[in-house]
Amino acid sequence: MENIYLSVGMSFRALSQSFRMGLTTVAQCVHETCATMCEILSLVHLPSPTIPLLQTAAKHMYANWNFPNCVGAIDGKHVRVKCPPHSGTMYYNYKKYFSLALLAVADANCRLIAVDIGGYGKQSDSGTFRASNLYNNILNETENWPPPIELPGTSVKAPLVLVGDEAFPLLENLMRPFPGLSLTEEERLFNRRLSRARTVVERTFGIVASKWRLLRKEIETSVEHADIIIQCICVLHNTIIDKDGPDISLQLSIDQDITEHSALAACFQNDRANSSASRRARSVREASKNYFNSH
Repeated sequence: MENIYLSVGMSFRALSQSFRMGLTTVAQCVHETCATMCEILSLVHLPSPTIPLLQTAAKHMYANWNFPNCVGAIDGKHVRVKCPPHSGTMYYNYKKYFSLALLAVADANCRLIAVDIGGYGKQSDSGTFRASNLYNNILNETENWPPPIELPGTSVKAPLVLVGDEAFPLLENLMRPFPGLSLTEEERLFNRRLSRARTVVERTFGIVASKWRLLRKEIETSVEHADIIIQCICVLHNTIIDKDGPDISLQLSIDQDITEHSALAACFQNDRANSSASRRARSVREASKNYFNSH
């Protein structure tokens, strides 16, 4: 029953009629099963990122996507939920529906390295990121992040980074594209390479939504239960990859609606958040730009 709910997105009422069970009983079964799966499987298939895990992910990212010193790609996804009572517009997003924010980091094989669930729908990706455990416990704490290593074939040491789109800030461990219209050819090349590497998280979201079609409709539970259901889907996604390997055929069939033009078009907009980037963060991006233009 729980599998049908997650993979097909059948409503509680339809499940109640199909299994001849009370509506409340069906909802309780789904909630308890999802919570149990999260508790047991997340320890193995979605643990807190460790330095060895991040270092291994960086090796795969370079081998598969030719982006050195990159752990993975980060992005946010809005998951439809029923309007929580007395919540005002906190969960009402710019797409004109109520949602929870799912912030995820995906590796080269479209496996989730870390997720943060529960951000308000009205928040931007950058706002959700700043308030997330990922930022506060990993990127903002140097002891939880791998030390800098040399860029391949050079003696230049650079930190390991995540790659994100123009919605995210430029940080020492988080690379975003060069903004603006007047870009040099070297900056455009960097943007293209970053955009290509960043598609792993877009592919991941496409795969997750294709396999677990509940994410294509409104989750009809409270926000607290929706958090657990979304986490359960993320854990099951990783479990399938760990057991069966990445589904290459499904990755290729995902219609992402991402082209080089559309992926980079937003990068050419001026962004105020970028103006506050630290000198160190800018120097890391410059080092990557120089590397791409010489290799």
